[in-house]
Amino acid sequence: MPATLATLDAKFPGAFATSAFRDNTRVEVAADKAPAVLFDLLKCLKDDRGFDFLADIAGIDYLNYPNATDRYGVVYALTNLATGERLFVKAFANDPDPALPSAVPLWAGADWMEREVYDMFGVVFDGHPDLRRILMPAEFTAHPLRKDYPLRGLGERHNFPTITRAES
Repeated sequence: MPATLATLDAKFPGAFATSAFRDNTRVEVAADKAPAVLFDLLKCLKDDRGFDFLADIAGIDYLNYPNATDRYGVVYALTNLATGERLFVKAFANDPDPALPSAVPLWAGADWMEREVYDMFGVVFDGHPDLRRILMPAEFTAHPLRKDYPLRGLGERHNFPTITRAES
């Protein structure tokens, strides 16, 4: 992992912070740098360091989280299949228009993972080829995994047609 971090330090000086916990190395890209740096950093990890497998993309809402300075985090779980090396890249985004560059041009598998984060948290992935809802109905206007979304919803359910078991 030191070689990977050295490569990133050389190409992106001051653009990220690092941390480690239980043998997992994390690279964190601040919200003010993420739109400009994230795609190139991920491309460097894939092309120069062999992180050829995007295992997951997950969203996090840090609303009311102690000491949090940013609202949303998006975590990319990367693996180098040749060496077994794993790396987590966390990028941050903020309201009113949380946005990050899409990773679909690097890993085709990012397509549905980014759509899920968009659907649940409202983070827009700039350059995504088909960014639309994947879990919620197209008519749904909110993002249900945001911490400010009410547990019982906003009364949207009565507007959706009922689908019976036979119809599904």
